[in-house]
Amino acid sequence: MSTPLFMVLIAVVFSVAGEIFFKEGMNRVGVLTFSTLGPTAARMIRTWPFYAGCACFLVSVSFWFAAISRVDLSWAYPLLATGYILMLLFSAIILGEHVSPLRWLGAVVIVIGVALVSRT
Repeated sequence: MSTPLFMVLIAVVFSVAGEIFFKEGMNRVGVLTFSTLGPTAARMIRTWPFYAGCACFLVSVSFWFAAISRVDLSWAYPLLATGYILMLLFSAIILGEHVSPLRWLGAVVIVIGVALVSRT
């Protein structure tokens, strides 16, 4: 299946996965500040989640380019907001983060808006 909608959704899934890997990497190396940028970055590039995150972003951008080469950006870009729901879900399940009901409600409202945009 190579529809633009499918391509955007694959791009979103890999983008969210990349962020989850980056967060896991940062959990391993600690808090990043301007004064610790060099040492923290050096530790980060020695973790496997950093490379997994980069690989996910490479796949994501490939699908994104394929999608926007076929459809208007004004149609495709709002669909990226579906990543909000996936990010909340993955953050809760994989990272064990608490996601409040208000965050879920906000993400649902955004997705409803995306559904409206995608129908035009």
